Amino acid sequence: MATTRKPAVKAAPAKKEAAAKAAPAKKPAVPKAAPVPAAGPAEGAVAPSWSMPASGGRTVSSAALKGKPYLLYFYPKADTPGCTKQACGVQEALPQLGKIGLEVIGVSPDPIPPIEKFAAKYRLTFPLASDADQKVATAYGTWVEKSMYGKTYMGMERSSFLVDADGKIAKVWRKVKPEEHAAQVIEAAKALK
Repeated sequence: MATTRKPAVKAAPAKKEAAAKAAPAKKPAVPKAAPVPAAGPAEGAVAPSWSMPASGGRTVSSAALKGKPYLLYFYPKADTPGCTKQACGVQEALPQLGKIGLEVIGVSPDPIPPIEKFAAKYRLTFPLASDADQKVATAYGTWVEKSMYGKTYMGMERSSFLVDADGKIAKVWRKVKPEEHAAQVIEAAKALK
């Protein structure tokens, strides 16, 4: 008569147990740091001076605007959806902004030819300035590291600075929403009076 043998149960090797006990515990998750605020002038600070070529064969500068309030708004690229929406909103608001006495200058890193094409296409009458070397954007803290699809690159942050007649920053908007921008500027500019 044949006997059936039960398979032997293997004991865990002592080496594996010792290794498991000696393995370092998993590190607790480190909370992500809050985003570092962009550098650049804060509200109440003196606005950095600037001079740039602009649409319509103009040159715009802070010196030419001395004693007048103005809006310096930075946008990433001419004739893109968000930048078009923002520029057209500002264009529509120009009559109201003019009554307040506010000058508007749009700033992008684009060279003049695409800026001129953008201004003509949408009949933008306010100056669109070219900050091709990003000196003005750097002074205002709007030339920042961005990321898309896992790649990081330097680019223009959509930000705006309302400067009062004394040349001081009255209001700063970071990461502007194009569709809300003009209304925000009108409200803040009214408070300058």
